[in-house]
Amino acid sequence: MNGAESLVRTLVKGGVEVCFANPGTSEMHFVGALDRVEGMRCVLGLFEGVCSGAADGYYRMTDKPASTLLHLGPGLANAAANLHNAKKAGSGVVNIVGEHALYHIKYDTPLTADIEGIARPFSHWVKTSPTSKTVAGDGALAIQAARVAPGQIATLILPADTAWTEADGPAETPATPAPEKPSQETVVAAAKALKKPNAMLFIGGRALRARGLELAGKIAAKTGCKVQGAGGTARIERGAGRVPVLRLHFVIEQAQAQLKGTQQMVLCGAKAPFAFFAYPGKPSVLTPDGCETMTLCPVEGDPLASLEALAMELDAMNETAAGVAQPHRPDRPKGKFTLDGLGQALGATMPEGAIVVDESVTTGRGFFPFSAGAPPHDWLNNMGGSIGFGGPVAVGAAVACPDRKVICMIGDGSAMYTIQSLWTMARENLDVCVMIFSNRSYNILYSQLADVGAANPGPRAIDMLTLDRPTLQFTDLAKGMGVAGGKAHDLEELTKHLTYAMSQKGPYLIDVIM
Repeated sequence: MNGAESLVRTLVKGGVEVCFANPGTSEMHFVGALDRVEGMRCVLGLFEGVCSGAADGYYRMTDKPASTLLHLGPGLANAAANLHNAKKAGSGVVNIVGEHALYHIKYDTPLTADIEGIARPFSHWVKTSPTSKTVAGDGALAIQAARVAPGQIATLILPADTAWTEADGPAETPATPAPEKPSQETVVAAAKALKKPNAMLFIGGRALRARGLELAGKIAAKTGCKVQGAGGTARIERGAGRVPVLRLHFVIEQAQAQLKGTQQMVLCGAKAPFAFFAYPGKPSVLTPDGCETMTLCPVEGDPLASLEALAMELDAMNETAAGVAQPHRPDRPKGKFTLDGLGQALGATMPEGAIVVDESVTTGRGFFPFSAGAPPHDWLNNMGGSIGFGGPVAVGAAVACPDRKVICMIGDGSAMYTIQSLWTMARENLDVCVMIFSNRSYNILYSQLADVGAANPGPRAIDMLTLDRPTLQFTDLAKGMGVAGGKAHDLEELTKHLTYAMSQKGPYLIDVIM
């Protein structure tokens, strides 16, 4: 057994069952080991950012890390933007990055790079395995690191000679430390804060799963506090029978309106609310002046155990959760596209168990109310802000949950960052409906120009924000990568395409011509 095989066997033994891969020469022994070891599904991505984003989506739906296989420093650099998103989302990922043979690095050949230096800003744990005998043990430590709550990025660098040299065998993965629970003093202080007038329970992370929302609803029923979701949310379990929450709005003025009047804020699984960007003359801190903020559970804590302890302290466990969503679908919309109409079309057609991957940065901000009473589903958002999130995360979610429909909503500008994800959807026959909102521009940046004080842009500025000359033809691009699709020019056509896509298995693309 060589080092590469000992690593693959360690990964499988440690519960890592999927590898999203874009290998090169230095990773060929790892690729060869995949043939000899049962239990590892290998999914090929045509761009490393597809692999890293897919690993993010896989973790969000399974709470288990997948691995990536990346080629040297440049391959890791290509994966970095979606590793940034995964890190912000608290997703566990085990990156396996090939490296030149240790004796070859000194020759500074074209692909030589500081791989550890590239990895550190996007990783919680980084190590270069020094010998074939240490590869398995290092792999086990990487798995352990990836599992640390809420999920971490672990990057193991595998020099080619450590992969091809003889090794001893697989290693056992050490137990992962449990996340810290709040002290009794903290729970009592949080209960006291929420009993006061104008209090808010501000939640994120796994507090947004169905059980967390139920507990938050019980706490709200007992205390009268408001429950607010964080702006960035890795996964919300929504729909009929669940307690609905709204995300904090991206636009500062609307976020301030959501938080207006709050005098006591208790954080659970979320950071305090701050503006996404700095703007001239606008605040970075979004909580009202004088609002007292305390942390019941930090991002790396145990939100569900914290909410249970808080509900018990408040004697709220037997309360009926406030505001549970009742089954309701909007009517199928007709006429020209409106933002409300788009939300209605989605709410009217999405099936039970759907997984919505949302990178509709401009278009989709107001979709939540129209799907609040739809059948139970999950909603995944981009927490890191790096563009090119939607398609790759949809790949990972579909691999994780093959019996559930994935609905991926992307703006046209965002779609072009990782358009290669369509090819992987076709190759793996993943059950994904991709909706691309063709604004024919970087539409969000028009409002940003005004927000930063650059109103009345001239022709050169506008030229940087438009996606014409030529117009992107997404159905042609999809066809070239093996994905069927169609164009929708109004709400009736969109609803028809969505109805068809929901009734079929496999990938389908809808180009929504706005």
